[in-house]
Amino acid sequence: MAFTLATWNINSVRLREALVLQLLRDEAPDVLCLQECKSPVEKIPMEGFRARGYTHMVARGQKGYNGVAILSKLPMEEAGSEDFAALGHARHIAGRLENGVTVHNFYVPAGGDKPDRTINEKFGQKLDYLTEMRDWFHGKRPEKAILVGDLNIAPREDDVWNHKQLLRIVSHTPVEVEHLAQVQEAGAWVDITRQDIPEGNLYSWWSYRSPDWDAADKGRRLDHVWATPDISNAAHSSRVLRAARGWAQPSDHAPVFASFDL
Repeated sequence: MAFTLATWNINSVRLREALVLQLLRDEAPDVLCLQECKSPVEKIPMEGFRARGYTHMVARGQKGYNGVAILSKLPMEEAGSEDFAALGHARHIAGRLENGVTVHNFYVPAGGDKPDRTINEKFGQKLDYLTEMRDWFHGKRPEKAILVGDLNIAPREDDVWNHKQLLRIVSHTPVEVEHLAQVQEAGAWVDITRQDIPEGNLYSWWSYRSPDWDAADKGRRLDHVWATPDISNAAHSSRVLRAARGWAQPSDHAPVFASFDL
């Protein structure tokens, strides 16, 4: 079975319903994973999504914050969710396709402004969340699985616009990069985006604070597509839909795509 998957931090699925519909119409991924939906599950605007053929959804939501959802044209059943670090946040949902592939959709905590857990509780929560992800995947030993989402870390030097300037900025600090690497190693996850695009600067997020984000291009690659080794060789055609960052009233993230021939 061949399918295309996309991941997108939408920054309110209700506020940006029109953008989701535009993506579904123009790009038509078989599976769309959304983060930061900021909506209870029952208020996610499914009517329009169903009209585009996305008749399956698994989701976790909460009012005004966080929230993850997987929309699918393909039959999908829920495969569980975890509350890592016991934050009580809707940050993970998993769905299983009929071919046995499990899709994990994550929204890792951003971590606040200061990369020091002694003065910034949110940074400590982020590190704890990643540690529990690591331990969970050590125990689960995932197979035939894909992990996507806003992981809120840009791990490589060419995943940020300026490596040296961002070493002390949350999302690119060495301690965060090391924690993410441990999660990746625990599941033997393959970074599909960088498997397909191994060289060069690559970003999926540009701050709202930049009045001309496109020209300044001070981006970071915070959004990821990983797969387990047993299916990683079936992946191809990775890309970032940068143009979506320039749509009307956009999210500050752009969708990231990958295709799989399984």
